[in-house]
Amino acid sequence: MTQQRRVTAVLGPTNTGKTHYAIERMLGYRTGVIGLPLRLLAREVYDKIVAVRGPSVVALVTGEERIIPPRAQYWVCTVEAMPEGMAADFVAIDEIQLCADPERGHIFTDRLLRTRGINETLFLGSDSMRGIIRALVPEADFLGRERMSQLVYGGSKKISRMQPRSAIVSFSVENLYGIAELLKRQKGGAAVVMGALSPRTRNAQVELYQNGEVDFLVATDAIGMGLNLDINHVAFSATAKFDGRRMRQLMPHELGQIAGRAGRGMSHGSFGVTGEASPLDDGVAQAIMDHRFAPVKKIIWRNPKLQFGQLDALIHSLEESPTDELLVKAREADDLIALKTLASEAEPRARASDAQSVRLLWDVCCVPDFRSISASEHAALLGQIFAHLHERGELPEDWVARHIKHIDRTTGDIDTLSKRLAFIRTWTYVAQRKGWTRDDSHWRETTRAVEDRLSDALHEALTQRFVDRRTSVLLRRLKQKEAMLAEVNENGEVTVEGEFVGRLEGFRFSQDKSAAGQEAKTLKAASLAALTPHFHLLADRFYNAPDTEIDFTEQGGLMWGNTAVGKLVKGSEALKPLVKAFVDDEAGTDVAEKVTRRLQHFIDRKIATAFEPLLNLSRDETLTGLARGFAFQMVEGLGVLPRADVANDVKALDQDARSALRKHGIRFGQFTIFQPLLLKPAPTRLRLVIWSLAQDLAEFPESPPAGLVTVPNMSAHPAGTDTMAGYRNAGTRAIRIDMLERLADMLRGEDSRGGFEAKADMLSITGMTLEQFADLMAGLGYKAEKGERVKVKAAPAPEAQAPAADASAETPAAEAEAEATPAPEAVAADTPTEAAPEAPAEDAAPEMEVFYSFTWAGNRGNARAPRPEGGAPRGKGKPRGKGKPQGNNTGNDRGKPRGKPQGAQSFQARPPKEKAIDPDNPFAAALMGFAKKD
Repeated sequence: MTQQRRVTAVLGPTNTGKTHYAIERMLGYRTGVIGLPLRLLAREVYDKIVAVRGPSVVALVTGEERIIPPRAQYWVCTVEAMPEGMAADFVAIDEIQLCADPERGHIFTDRLLRTRGINETLFLGSDSMRGIIRALVPEADFLGRERMSQLVYGGSKKISRMQPRSAIVSFSVENLYGIAELLKRQKGGAAVVMGALSPRTRNAQVELYQNGEVDFLVATDAIGMGLNLDINHVAFSATAKFDGRRMRQLMPHELGQIAGRAGRGMSHGSFGVTGEASPLDDGVAQAIMDHRFAPVKKIIWRNPKLQFGQLDALIHSLEESPTDELLVKAREADDLIALKTLASEAEPRARASDAQSVRLLWDVCCVPDFRSISASEHAALLGQIFAHLHERGELPEDWVARHIKHIDRTTGDIDTLSKRLAFIRTWTYVAQRKGWTRDDSHWRETTRAVEDRLSDALHEALTQRFVDRRTSVLLRRLKQKEAMLAEVNENGEVTVEGEFVGRLEGFRFSQDKSAAGQEAKTLKAASLAALTPHFHLLADRFYNAPDTEIDFTEQGGLMWGNTAVGKLVKGSEALKPLVKAFVDDEAGTDVAEKVTRRLQHFIDRKIATAFEPLLNLSRDETLTGLARGFAFQMVEGLGVLPRADVANDVKALDQDARSALRKHGIRFGQFTIFQPLLLKPAPTRLRLVIWSLAQDLAEFPESPPAGLVTVPNMSAHPAGTDTMAGYRNAGTRAIRIDMLERLADMLRGEDSRGGFEAKADMLSITGMTLEQFADLMAGLGYKAEKGERVKVKAAPAPEAQAPAADASAETPAAEAEAEATPAPEAVAADTPTEAAPEAPAEDAAPEMEVFYSFTWAGNRGNARAPRPEGGAPRGKGKPRGKGKPQGNNTGNDRGKPRGKPQGAQSFQARPPKEKAIDPDNPFAAALMGFAKKD
């Protein structure tokens, strides 16, 4: 071993700044080379030096990457890729304790024994190497470095209780994935770092952790080799690993190397165990905290002086044993296994017939098995590469292109992408070998581009599987106790810090149903914290919203636009319902009270407007006695009372009382006492809701569509529904109250005893066919007799005549009210038109028609014959129309007469008996006086 000017071993635990010290020393020289244990770390150091000196003077050389500018002064390499024979002013080897690694130790040992800088050489590593370096490199000086922060043992912790900024170490891919998925569910996710990742993927994953998108890192022991991360705690999920040959317990110095990643700079760190890992022995834990490990007594060696004259000589030189007792022969590595496999085959052995061919074969066998496939498969690929290179001097471009094209696919799961990435790393390594391809730069760029695409796809797949960005972002902001920005779009979708969290329906938040467990708790906490100011702003906007933006539903719900914000509940009186606001408890009592007040104002104003005539009636202090009592009943009936229910009270009212009540728009109809204004659609719809509330109905009957004169019978609904809806059940249909009174006015002039037929006006105002009208009349207490007769054809009318005005038993004001109601739908009458009959054809059968004759059938339940106020009592006096011919009203006796046969009626020559004076008639007193005088 040749003496050098200065050799220094800089030894100490992790977090002592050894690598940083080496970079500073190297930059103090004109040229320098630094060898690092990992491609990942080499890239990190390269980026640091480029930031200081620029890319034009810094080279990066690894097995899979070569960046060599023409004026390169500083070379950053993996230890395996360090150029030999380069006369550099400065040389540094990092993690020199890897001389004892069974797999790669012989490479580090070779650099320890044979690589020197012209002016300075540094060996960086653990203090456990002090003795062996002193023995093998006697000229070396030693520089001790103390850890800048403390490292303490934290014992065992559950993953669910793991503190943020923690790294959990696993030694199997399956276990690593399981931990990452658990952290996703409970903590929002984790970044994943494995030695098999490309630098691009690893850097992207580390960036997730470093920038705080996730608070946890799940990694293999790859993080133990100099990666500088902001880790506060390192937890081992296992303390044993498979080293390629067998499962074995990690040595204390190996645990210490990984645990030492906790704490950075002056920040203290801790380590412990989690999952199924047993707590560390007290002695081991103390050794890690004190950085006291057993010294390395032997290091791995392989003969660097290889014999390329013959294939067997090369194999023999590689298997040579060391002569120094401090050195241990390396176990058979992948390159030697591949060499022996190819040497056993006839074709490769025949090709390796000279020193140049043997050297070429060895260079091919040094291609790493990134794919981790069987030795025979790996050797088969190497055999093809060797055959092409030996025969042509370069690899066929179409052959290389086919292999790369097969790999260049970014679809698939994590395992598939990882395999493709391992495959492309093999071709990236091949492309880096000078002279193996015709256009080295092209294939380096091509393989690098494919690796970058696969790396990005793998990073995305890892992130999608193991990171819940939404939960991680919200957790971080919650811990920082910063105000979070919530946005609600026009569809009610809520995003917090750009992450979808659920929907806001009025003042109630419905979080995303896909979240569960800890994620759901985090989501709710973050959402409500962010929505708190939004709730207040929304409440202010709602409080100032016009009534036109608010409405009630048929079931008593209260809506703001399309959003439910509350519901009506039963109050002390029907006209005084209360409201219940739909407001989340987390929104606060101020918001709930403001929303409740606004809803109460809305419904109070709605009732005051819709029921103004009724409320005026209730507040009229001039009403006294029976009139006041009747007004109270009208208010209780919400402006509509069946006359049969209050018949005695109506009879008891004198004309003054009736007059006072009529001033409030009350109409005393034959079937119903009502206020016509309250039959309009808006009051009717509201009346049904508040009546349903007062009746404690579980399901509220809906208001009939506006404008319909008749609707299906409402008997299936609770008793009184037809009245509250402004209708009266009659047969299979229900007729609107105001139209029923108009019909009663028409029926009053008919012979209800002798029988009468329906007029066109009757059918018109009801909008019914003759059969439907018959069913309606039956429901009103009439008997309908069906008959058939010869149809009289109508003659063309000479000119249109104006329709006759409806008779009304009410005052002109009442008539105006009736005219203000919606007009009934026009329906063609089914009754014969008055016209001269045409003579039927000589041989044609006469055309027949169906008709109905209606007679009063007496009391049926609450039904009674229609009678005008002040008119003649039923059964007394001469009925109108008596003595008039029934039938077709044309004077023609042909055909069956309408109604009952004429013989069923009686006629008298004497004047008719005077009608009895109705005591309810306002002119009753005067009429009585005239009668007495007569």
